[in-house]
Amino acid sequence: MTKTTTDIQTFINDHPFSKYQWMILALCFVTVAMDGFDTAIIGFIASDLVQEWGVQKSDLGPVMSAALVGLAVGALTAGPMADRIGRKKVLVLSILVFGGFSLITAFATNLTQLTLLRFLTGLGLGAAMPNAATLMSEYAPERRRALLVNLMFVGFPIGSSMGGFISAWLIPHYGWQSVLILGGVMPLALAVLLIFLLPESARYMVVKNQPQHKIAAILKRIAPVADNTSFVLQEAGQVKEKSALGVIFSPRYAVGTVMLCLTYFMGLLIFYLLTSWLPLLIRETGASLSQASVITALFPLGGGIGVLILGALMDKLNPNKVVAVGYVLTGVFVCLVGFSTNSLVLMGVMVFIAGTIMNGAQSSMPALAAGFYPTQGRATGVAWMLGLGRFGGILGAFSGAFLMQAELSFQTIFTLLAIPALVSALALLVKHIVSQRQMLKSEAETPALNRNTQKA
Repeated sequence: MTKTTTDIQTFINDHPFSKYQWMILALCFVTVAMDGFDTAIIGFIASDLVQEWGVQKSDLGPVMSAALVGLAVGALTAGPMADRIGRKKVLVLSILVFGGFSLITAFATNLTQLTLLRFLTGLGLGAAMPNAATLMSEYAPERRRALLVNLMFVGFPIGSSMGGFISAWLIPHYGWQSVLILGGVMPLALAVLLIFLLPESARYMVVKNQPQHKIAAILKRIAPVADNTSFVLQEAGQVKEKSALGVIFSPRYAVGTVMLCLTYFMGLLIFYLLTSWLPLLIRETGASLSQASVITALFPLGGGIGVLILGALMDKLNPNKVVAVGYVLTGVFVCLVGFSTNSLVLMGVMVFIAGTIMNGAQSSMPALAAGFYPTQGRATGVAWMLGLGRFGGILGAFSGAFLMQAELSFQTIFTLLAIPALVSALALLVKHIVSQRQMLKSEAETPALNRNTQKA
């Protein structure tokens, strides 16, 4: 019997998006939603901790930063691990870690314990998101990859906001511990579900030369597969005899890696600075506490809309340019916020538009990174971008204090905030230009037969 050789990405591209792939998307969506819930959980219980433990609000600073550091460390370590032992194993392990430590955190009795447990919880939270993005991207057809990965990321703000509503009901009835218990039990139940329902990445299995019958068994859930079919991965940009870290810092990908990390770093700097300090900045203009709170709440409100719009555009146009334009527009509207002090309504509109575009651009970055790297280094590339970018969030959360101490005007602060947005856009354009040159150089050196072209 003649054996048929089929490229695995061509197989996924040539068939309709199946119920099985929708299930993978749903499981990854719920994973990211659980991630969003547990990442934001400390904010839901902070005021009750202050009252019950008799501590100052400023004493919670180390607790907040511990989770962010844990997120960074978790992402940086999980990527190479996933490229070595598999996406599914690391994803399930990460959920067990953040679910388990969230549950244990409910029994913390002092700030030292709470800080340590939030750091350990952060390790799992940081590892989950890049692996969910990688796994989803590897089961998505190329024509819809960015949209599907971005759709998965809509789960994060939904999980975070749902946590607020759930906490508002749970805490008065059962105390702050109940939120942490729920934030532990739900991920642990999800991990059991993933063990039985979520497949390993078929692309990863091909790269690791795993048995063909196991690969075929998974792909039969997407579309019929002939018994004599052998799956291969013909992928542009593979780097021979390199570790996952060696791949993302190889000559072909090094500049792109640095530019992706710089872009994500700058984006999180803006995001965390605004979400942490925007209410206080708005109060400085004479607005009341309730007015400042409402305007601040508008910043993340349109995030889901922005994510889906940019995802759809990335699949039709060059994704680097689409996201770069998103950052340019973010800079423009953030700057306009500073010049809208005469009307709180106008300021609210500017904040909403800036937040919609900002969240859309920032949440599109994992899809952009997943499309840039080859399978052998994809999880590491996505995870390192997310992990190193977290330090931008930490800097953003602290830098607001320095801006306030400098006694700069409202207009000056928001004009300065436009600068990192423009740096992000410039970095993506540099990545695009350099990656195009590297791809053309590689194609000139290597025969181009039977290779899939890849958007740099």
